[in-house]
Amino acid sequence: MSSRLYIDVHILQTVPPANLNRDDQGNPKEAFFGGVRRSRVSSQAWKRATRLHFAERIPEQDLATRTRRIAGKLADRIADTTGLEPEAAARLAAALLAPLKISAGKKEGDTAYLFFYGRRQLQAVADLVTGRAAELAALEDEKLAEEIGKLPVQEKFSTGHPLDVALFGRMVADIPALNVDAATQVAHALSTHAVELEFDYFTAVDDETKKDNETGAGMIGTIGFNSATLYRYATVGLHQLMDNLSDKDAAATAVTEFVTSFARSAPTGYGNSFAHRTLPSLVAVVARADQPVNLVSAFEEPVTASSGIAAASARRLAREHATATRAWGDIPAFSAVCHTFDPETGNTAGLLKEAFGQTVTFHELLAGLRTHLTADTTQQAAR
Repeated sequence: MSSRLYIDVHILQTVPPANLNRDDQGNPKEAFFGGVRRSRVSSQAWKRATRLHFAERIPEQDLATRTRRIAGKLADRIADTTGLEPEAAARLAAALLAPLKISAGKKEGDTAYLFFYGRRQLQAVADLVTGRAAELAALEDEKLAEEIGKLPVQEKFSTGHPLDVALFGRMVADIPALNVDAATQVAHALSTHAVELEFDYFTAVDDETKKDNETGAGMIGTIGFNSATLYRYATVGLHQLMDNLSDKDAAATAVTEFVTSFARSAPTGYGNSFAHRTLPSLVAVVARADQPVNLVSAFEEPVTASSGIAAASARRLAREHATATRAWGDIPAFSAVCHTFDPETGNTAGLLKEAFGQTVTFHELLAGLRTHLTADTTQQAAR
């Protein structure tokens, strides 16, 4: 394994009244931290939002999908590439997946759990039978299983991982050999301050009864919401990403794609009701060779500033990073920050500059990070 390098991503983002991520009661998720109730968005919710943002910018065939219906998807590909009838294609698909011994689900053709695979990986499995599909389809079950057993099905799922599988990993309980260790860890987003749950009481008017002079609402209800300045954190282990992708340029691309989509994405819960999409006030990236460092301790004492929660949170974050660097002596290999705080107002911009370096645009941050990672992975490959 190559020497370790972690890319920490720190984000401050203010969200207006919203219900980004619901709990089992339908209200925004929360957590106690520092003795007070905070707004929380689960790591799973933001990882999915990041994956969906990938799909807006990256060709579908270069990404993965997660489903119980892998047998049906494989059958469709076999039918498309060979011209076999759907029933024959489904039989070949089942035979190809049988050696993997994935537990069957309750519905016919489904697996017992979601399987995360690259679309190109699935096509590679389908291609194993493309040249002899009709011949294989004509075989009896026992002979078909024998012939399929000679094909490298497991190898196709174990190589050529798309960036989202390489970043987020894959766990297959039945087949440890198909597991992919995640290169990315994502923390639950927490508000930097205390929050209170609020409720929106709403009514909907029945347009047709209004014509008959009927009064009253056609529907009434409530939606829980809160508003918050969130601290968001994730880290990418470049060494693990290199192991998963086996290519330095692909690893550097995966990191910059992740930072882009993690920063620009948002969970879509009640999006039509609240229109909550915002851009972060701050994105800081730190590459370090020691360990990942979540800076949430900056907000253990909740921010209570009356003149701007976001700016006060940025100052706390800058001080926490500077203090940790000074106390532990772990100098980052690279750091950069993009923020929207006015350099003419207060000392927020100055503290951020001292902690993370000169302020740059988001595009410049990504370019500088990629340059550093490409140089670093080149050095690692030479070791």
